[in-house]
Amino acid sequence: MYNLGTLEGGRSMSAENKAVARRYFEEVWNLQKPAVLNQIIANGAIDHDPANPSLPVGPEGQKQLFTKYTAAFPDSQFTVGAIISEGDLVAVRWSVRGTHQGTLDNLAATQKQVNLTGTTTMRIVSGKIAEMWNNWDALGMLQQLGIVARAQGA
Repeated sequence: MYNLGTLEGGRSMSAENKAVARRYFEEVWNLQKPAVLNQIIANGAIDHDPANPSLPVGPEGQKQLFTKYTAAFPDSQFTVGAIISEGDLVAVRWSVRGTHQGTLDNLAATQKQVNLTGTTTMRIVSGKIAEMWNNWDALGMLQQLGIVARAQGA
């Protein structure tokens, strides 16, 4: 059951949870401050990302994810679109652009720029991300890098 309450002082849980979600994208990824993950990711947090199925739980798993993608796309920048919050769930619509300048899963740097979109849903408990579900255009990334051919007429 999802909690739809308010916090001490009358602050909305929704507003607090949105702020945590925004920090994930803006501070961790855009400002490249992976230490913030210790503040906003719960120790047992699970990331349900089909493109990265074997991540360890908690901040360490998110640090591995951060290292993987910032090594490959050091100039990546996220743009946060809509943030919708209901109880302990927050959905974030985002886009990201970056240049493939380093190795990504044994794929040598292509120096090609990618522009992707995605949605991340987070379950936030006591001010920390406890669970995430990611849906992003991994196929589009591979197509933009020239790794996978686009369909004829596309």
